[in-house]
Amino acid sequence: MKLLYLVIPFAPLLGAIIAGLFSKAIGRASAHTVTILGVAVSLVASIMVFFEVKDGQTFNGDLYTWLVSGGLSFKIGFLIDPLTAVMMIVVNFVSLMVHIYTIGYMAHDEENWPAGSRAGTHSYQRFFSYISLFTFSMLMLVMSNNFVQLFFGWEAVGLVSYLLIGFWSTRPTAIYANLKAFLVNRVGDFGFLLGIGLVATYAGSLDYMTVFGKAKELATMTEATTGWPLITAICIGLFIGAMGKSAQFPLHVWLPDSMEGPTPISALIHAATMVTAGIFMVSRMSPLFELSDTALSFVIVIGAITTLFMALIAIVQTDIKRVVAYSTLSQLGYMTIALGASAYSVAIFHLMTHAFFKAVLFLGAGSVIIAMHHEQDMRKMGGLRKYMPITYLTVLIGAIANAGLPPFAGFFSKDSIIEAVHLARVPGAGFAYICALAAVFVGGLYSFRLVFFAFHGKERFREAHHANHDNHGHDNHDHGHHGTHEPHESPLVVTVPLILLSIPAIASGWFIGSFLYGNWFGDAIFIAERHEALAEMAHEFHGVIGMMAHGVTTLPFWLAISGAATAWFLYIVRPDLPAVIREKLALPVKILENKYGLDQFNDWFFAGGARGLGRGLWKFGDQTIIDGIAVNGSARLVGWFAGMVRLIQTGHLYQYAFSMIIGVFVLLTLWMNRA
Repeated sequence: MKLLYLVIPFAPLLGAIIAGLFSKAIGRASAHTVTILGVAVSLVASIMVFFEVKDGQTFNGDLYTWLVSGGLSFKIGFLIDPLTAVMMIVVNFVSLMVHIYTIGYMAHDEENWPAGSRAGTHSYQRFFSYISLFTFSMLMLVMSNNFVQLFFGWEAVGLVSYLLIGFWSTRPTAIYANLKAFLVNRVGDFGFLLGIGLVATYAGSLDYMTVFGKAKELATMTEATTGWPLITAICIGLFIGAMGKSAQFPLHVWLPDSMEGPTPISALIHAATMVTAGIFMVSRMSPLFELSDTALSFVIVIGAITTLFMALIAIVQTDIKRVVAYSTLSQLGYMTIALGASAYSVAIFHLMTHAFFKAVLFLGAGSVIIAMHHEQDMRKMGGLRKYMPITYLTVLIGAIANAGLPPFAGFFSKDSIIEAVHLARVPGAGFAYICALAAVFVGGLYSFRLVFFAFHGKERFREAHHANHDNHGHDNHDHGHHGTHEPHESPLVVTVPLILLSIPAIASGWFIGSFLYGNWFGDAIFIAERHEALAEMAHEFHGVIGMMAHGVTTLPFWLAISGAATAWFLYIVRPDLPAVIREKLALPVKILENKYGLDQFNDWFFAGGARGLGRGLWKFGDQTIIDGIAVNGSARLVGWFAGMVRLIQTGHLYQYAFSMIIGVFVLLTLWMNRA
């Protein structure tokens, strides 16, 4: 075991412990210094490991055995291979940028809390502790070599996300959002646990390599209770867990509400941690998923639904963070489509490029929110380009990459996904291909809608009253918006991470040749011979320049351009038209604004059903059975019996004598009848 492997996860953990437990003693500057240093050390170590892996040095070993039960070992260990190496760099780099950005974004966090609030005491240090702990949890997940540690990291990122989404705990909306995220993920985790339980039962081990070695044997078995093919049951159970973590339909409902947390954690959740956990897990489990076309079909159809229908919701959102949030849902759907098409390396490639440009979009949105005195409504923005040139340029880069236009990173990964699903031979691939193409147009539309709506056109913020710019209790928080809240560029601590993230948002896609077609992943990802989509794509790949030249002649490129052109026409040329369209298409717009009614259905069916069940148990179970019969009923029975006994236990001699005579008479009667 190399010390370097231990440094990667435990450096952020050490920073989290120091900032969290000693927040009173170390102060704000020390808190962000120690956590940033911890993540920076982890990033440097990850880069060193990356080059070692590139040279062929991989590692699979146990750190220690936690317990042994019935012959089943529960261990903690690391698996360092090309898949792990990529994930470690992505997680650490984005996390480091978020940590630095947080210094500027959370500088005045005390104003978010009511006066005298104990929860607001040392909130700055606590936030840094949480995001560093989040990084540790994700690293433990991606470095695991067994299902026990995978589950630990899985639940740890869920727990810390709960703490961060509800960080501003005095706001009811934040509490609702973190509870929603926690409960929805528990639904997914139920399937995840069933999948792990089936693995432990039938494979007799929780070690990845041992289980993968028995994969073909598992594929010949059936589940004893239901009679289902065992490998399909395992894979679908595991993927249900991924549906919760990676926010796939219908378990996606928690992710948009996670915007209630501070913007840095929105970027961290959406770009590099938590939501990418499900994509990584399915890729890691490729030796199992490749043996079940049923599971792959289920995966690709769920991804297709998420890709298109979540993108449609983004085009009606007016909250700048929610536009980016629904964009994340759609992009996660693309990754899931790639998984279902057996293009696991393409899914990880898009995970990587998406992490960079989505972090740019979220942090750019946060920069706008700071400049707009914490206003998130794009209808109260406009014309920000000249006031925030750096933020504007970086957000534009993120939008172009998100839309999938060359030469930006998103073009290479998104085009590869569309091509992979086009070549896939899995049931549902045709439906997924149509959804993916339609989502390209919608992606271009909502990406450039955000840019044109917020940064171009009329300066609508001048028309808003001072109080209307204060949705979060920042009445005394002055960002230089005197009178009309004139916006200005964010400080360097905010813009430098944006610039640094913009570089891979542009250039990371250029490594597609070695990443997808240079056998980078090797044995880390398994693809069955019958799934030949990636192999066919390799024959057609003729370098980055060739791919871009070919790309501009394909349908996805022109769909993205058409979406961008539509946004330009609607929000620059004819800004009066969106209101007309909303009026003419009132019903579809209402459906999209209500998010297909899924939240209302969940509130009515699940929350309402739980409340109804609770009331029923209270009325019948508690009041009728427990109180009415068990408690009060037994008391009434004792009282009745005592009353009956009291009738004959009066203390009068004549009554006792009369009772004796009656008793003798009864005994004589019975004796005579027997005789």
